[in-house]
Amino acid sequence: MAPSAVEIAVPVAKTIDSTDSRKEADELKSPASPLPEVKIFDAASATVEDLVDAITVAGGVVIRNVLSQDELANLERDIRPELEKDTAWGDGDFFPAETRRAFGLVTKSKTFADRIFGHPLWTGVTDALLTSTLKHNWIGDKNELSVSRPQLNNTIVFSINPGARDQALHRDDAIHHIYHPAAAKHEIGRDAGVGFFVAGKRTTKRNGATRFIPGSHLWDYAAGPPEETQTFYAELEPGDGFMVLSGCFHGGSANKTDQPDENGEIHPEERLVYSTFMTRGWLRQEENQYLINPVEKVRELPEWMQEKVGYGLSRPFLGWVNLKSAMEWLHPNRGRRTGDLCDEYCPNCDNHFVIDAVTPKAALKVESEDTRMDARMLKDERVRQPEQRTIFDVREAAEKLG
Repeated sequence: MAPSAVEIAVPVAKTIDSTDSRKEADELKSPASPLPEVKIFDAASATVEDLVDAITVAGGVVIRNVLSQDELANLERDIRPELEKDTAWGDGDFFPAETRRAFGLVTKSKTFADRIFGHPLWTGVTDALLTSTLKHNWIGDKNELSVSRPQLNNTIVFSINPGARDQALHRDDAIHHIYHPAAAKHEIGRDAGVGFFVAGKRTTKRNGATRFIPGSHLWDYAAGPPEETQTFYAELEPGDGFMVLSGCFHGGSANKTDQPDENGEIHPEERLVYSTFMTRGWLRQEENQYLINPVEKVRELPEWMQEKVGYGLSRPFLGWVNLKSAMEWLHPNRGRRTGDLCDEYCPNCDNHFVIDAVTPKAALKVESEDTRMDARMLKDERVRQPEQRTIFDVREAAEKLG
């Protein structure tokens, strides 16, 4: 049975009343489980929490009106020349011969960098799902909490032309050798990556819309092969987006617009989709961002974006250059800033929060741990919630305790 989609403005919490329903909710998910509904939101009204709640249940979520028509025109103007440079890889490869691709998009299109890679809903969802917190890291008598934020995994634009076959259903987290047993429900920390597809042109089942199996992120990874009858087609209008967990079975679909439609007419269509994936800060990136993106172009990006491309440190000290943050290498004349790696262990700077095991400070808890946001991000008023305390607030309280 094919899954269904429900278009809503705000998700409505479902109350589980019966014992049977509770039992079903606690059962490990498998290919035999009922397929969850795929929720649909509008970018103007959706919140990060809406999207996270939806994607953790179904594995994917559709967002309408992510980009405007002007932004789509700018994207195509920037990237079409790159697509025209690509050639067929051969029909025996992972991509059908009718596919054209372009890569390294954060430095090829400012619109892509700002409005897809840097879209606030996208960065919010990936920060929530892919941030890792190391809570127990004893260095002598100090326990240092470290937060590793997500980084860019890849950027690809796909042009799927008439005659292209189905891409085989697959899980993208296979690149990181991920195996998960079956789970009854999603828990933060399970995912190695998340993907974001934005339609440059109308995307339909007939012209090759991305299809995926809702709920397959919770199955035992040994269960297979995936069944095509369980797929949901993410049909999108130009500017719409689709987010999917890398643990879900998915694939591009056949472009059948070279064949007669229900009216016996042939109307060839290109499926044009812009995509990016994010992964955890301590996993190897699928696309080598340091070779595909010219350094001089990377320097033109905002610094927070440079960090997400991969030049930021994965705490506590992964990704340094000469024992310094790669951001210092990228900006040799700017001087050290908050977030750069320190030359030595320094509990009084903004780069660390140390819970002292001897003093009463040990009893303090960093409330931001559960939000999976690091201290600098919470310090930024753009994303900090009113009820959240940051480690800077906690430090002040600790000082008052003496």
